Amino acid sequence: MSRTPREVSESYWRAEESRGLEAVLAHFHEDAVFYPVTGSLSGHAEIRTFYEGMGDTYPGLAVTIVHEVRCGDEAALEWEATLTDRRGKKYPIRGVNIVRVRGDKFECVTAYFDPTQFPAPGTEE
Repeated sequence: MSRTPREVSESYWRAEESRGLEAVLAHFHEDAVFYPVTGSLSGHAEIRTFYEGMGDTYPGLAVTIVHEVRCGDEAALEWEATLTDRRGKKYPIRGVNIVRVRGDKFECVTAYFDPTQFPAPGTEE
């Protein structure tokens, strides 16, 4: 039996919290498409570029799903997160991920959040 979009997302966020890049990528099909606020990324090689460096800049991450709207293999998941940088400074952020799963992995993820809520990796204050 396949996991629900929320179950895949919860597992994905636990992997992202652990900062294990391979564990994060394991939640995406090889041909998955990811739409972060910065554009479009297709497949593991391109999706990897979004996550590289995030764990170095923000070793701490905690994510909580606060609302879900689901229709079959698709869901809109509103989330709250806190990024913590190497100095211990915390950056609370909110957003919504629209996800579609096939089996136990993401086929498509569109992430909506305000990237100005925290400095990009390599540009922290």
